[in-house]
Amino acid sequence: MTVEIVSTLAAIDPAQWNRLTSGNPFLRHEFLHALHETGCASDHSGWSPRFLVAFEGQRLTGAMPLYVKSHSRGEYVFDWAWADAYQRHGLEYYPKLLCAIPFTPVSGPRILGESESVIESLASKVLDVARESKASSLHCLFPPDDQTQRLAGKGMMVRHGVQFHWVNEGDATFDEYLARMNHTKRKKIKQERRKVIEAGISFRWLEGAAITEADWSFFARCYTRTYREHHNTPYLNEAFFQRIGKTMPENMLLIVAERDCKPIAASFNVRSADRLYGRYWGAIEHHPMLHFEACYYQTIEYCLARGLAVFEGGAQGEHKMARGLMPVQTSSVHWLAHPQFAEAVEAFLARETQGIDHYIDELRERTPFAAHPLP
Repeated sequence: MTVEIVSTLAAIDPAQWNRLTSGNPFLRHEFLHALHETGCASDHSGWSPRFLVAFEGQRLTGAMPLYVKSHSRGEYVFDWAWADAYQRHGLEYYPKLLCAIPFTPVSGPRILGESESVIESLASKVLDVARESKASSLHCLFPPDDQTQRLAGKGMMVRHGVQFHWVNEGDATFDEYLARMNHTKRKKIKQERRKVIEAGISFRWLEGAAITEADWSFFARCYTRTYREHHNTPYLNEAFFQRIGKTMPENMLLIVAERDCKPIAASFNVRSADRLYGRYWGAIEHHPMLHFEACYYQTIEYCLARGLAVFEGGAQGEHKMARGLMPVQTSSVHWLAHPQFAEAVEAFLARETQGIDHYIDELRERTPFAAHPLP
């Protein structure tokens, strides 16, 4: 087996790459290459691809999505305080090495391999690369539990976070789903949905090849507008959305809100065989409760209709619990080259983990579901 570092996926066969992804749409060659080729995650934007790839002859047997980062934006695991501490002590925190899917707080494999031996080799190799580089640190975001423990066993520090996911309990309809909630939450959701209906708003689910270039243009307009209304620069551009709409349509879902037969808002979702991932939304008109309908209630209805097991609602947001999305622990792992800073961060993470565990326990006690659901 030979391991190389590549700065582009252009020469990697998409079929060989996708064979290693376990069906995760965000790891697909088409998704990652689109991020790079459209400039969203590129040298210019501070995401310099340095992927580890393993070959046996001409056969791709393993890979890791690895980037050299010159900032910490678009990661959803916040290390701003660490960077600030480095600066205050006259040290450089950037560049750093990051193993992650750009702009995507979704758990999934970060070490892709067709065998345990390949995964083990890459887990060791990435730490060798970090030690030999001029990077201050190595971070791996949202790996699954087995890879978290594998990297922790090699000396990386584990950090925990919280997301909110909806789980399909087998309800046939949204009304059946609501029947399992307590009276207060059920009443509030019905009121919120009624406000959207009374505003004359309806919804269309656009899937796969049914999403036209005009639909993608409209969504990109909504997405960009919403980011700028919050005084933020959007991470993605229309070229990216148009590209993945063509290259991986089977994973695409747009939920479009319409009023007077004209589109006014849209939410962008990505699906796998059994999961739906809520990613972005935007609107060109403001209507009360439209965000909750487009991003939560419509997506839950879609999961029920298509038999999907889980809806992941993205990063943060306790307000999601009132809609039935419950807390789930996530993980990241970290290695810092500077021994004194590594020791300080390890002590911080020990305290933070205790707080996260207590926070999740507290959240679960505030479940929106009734002990005895309606018959």
